[in-house]
Amino acid sequence: MSDYKAIHGVKIRDYTTDPDNLIIGQVWFDKTNKVLQFQAEGAGTWATGGNLNTARSLSAGTGTQTAGLAAGGTTHPDNATANAEKYNGTAWTEVNNLNTARGQLKGAGTQTAAIVVGGVGESDKTESFNGTSFSEVGDLNTARRQFAGSGVQDSAIISGGNDGTTVGINSAESWNGTSWSEVNNLNTARNALAGAGVSNTSAIAFGGYSTPADANQVANEVWNGSAWTEVANLNTARENLGSLGIATAALAFAGSRGPAGPTGFTENWNGTAWTEVGDIPAAHSNANQGSGTNTAGLAFGGLTPANPGFLASTFEWSDPSLVVKTVDID
Repeated sequence: MSDYKAIHGVKIRDYTTDPDNLIIGQVWFDKTNKVLQFQAEGAGTWATGGNLNTARSLSAGTGTQTAGLAAGGTTHPDNATANAEKYNGTAWTEVNNLNTARGQLKGAGTQTAAIVVGGVGESDKTESFNGTSFSEVGDLNTARRQFAGSGVQDSAIISGGNDGTTVGINSAESWNGTSWSEVNNLNTARNALAGAGVSNTSAIAFGGYSTPADANQVANEVWNGSAWTEVANLNTARENLGSLGIATAALAFAGSRGPAGPTGFTENWNGTAWTEVGDIPAAHSNANQGSGTNTAGLAFGGLTPANPGFLASTFEWSDPSLVVKTVDID
C-alpha cells in the first residue's frame, strides 16, 4: 500500500501548534491534541446584526461591514423614503436625510464619502454625501431606476434599469466626480440587475429581468472602462438581487426568481466563476444594495411576501479564505 511520503514526496510532520505560512492541502500531526489536521478553504456564513431603524427595500448601500450607509428605499405602505442611516458594526443610527425621497436607487463610495443616484419616478438626481449631509450634484443623462451601480464617490458606473419607457434598457453612464457621461452599452438590456466594482473602469453587472422574453437573467458582464464583456453566468437567474464587493471578488444574494418567489441563495464571484455558498437567513426580494467585500459584507432590509413584508433585519457575511480542519480517521 502506498504511504503519504510515496505519494507526496514528504513525510507528515508533527507540531505542538499550527505551523506558520499554511497552504491549502497542507497536512500535519497536532502533537498537543493528538489529531491529524489539514488546511482547507473556508466556508462563508451569515450572522445577525443590529436592525435598521426604518425597514425598507431597494435602497442604496455603501461603505464596509463595520461602517455602512443605507440611503433612501421603499417603505410601507409602499412609499419612497429620504431616510439615511449609518452602521457601526453593531447598530444603525439615523443621519441627515436625502434631499429627494426615492427608492430603487444605487450608491457608490464609503460611509463618509458617497454618492446616491437615480431612483423611483425615473429620477436623474445625484446626491453627494460628506459624512454629515447630502448635496445635489450633476444629474444623469438618462433618468432611471432599478439599475446596477458601483464605484466610489468620484469614480462610478451605472448600467441598465428602467427609464419609464422601456423596462430593461442597456445604456450605461460613467461618473468622474463632477458629471455623468454616456459610455458603451451593456450587451444584454435588462432591469432590476445588480453590480459591484471600485471605479468607473472596473465593474461587473449581473442578474436582472429582460423583455420581451419576460425572463429572469443569469447574465454577467465585466466592464473594463471601455466595453462590457459577457463572462460566466450566475447559477440562479434572479432579479432585484443584492450585491457587494468588487469586479473580481463579489457577492450576489437574495432576489426574486419570478413564479418561484424570493430566495436566500448567495453566490460568490472570484473573477472567473460564481460558486453557491451559504444562504442568507431571510429569503427576500427587492434586496437593498449591500456594502463591504465578499469576505466581510453587510446586507440589510428587503421585502418578503408577508404583509407588510418590509425587513429591518441586518446580516453580516464572513468568509475566511482558509481554515484548519481535523481529519476524521474513524
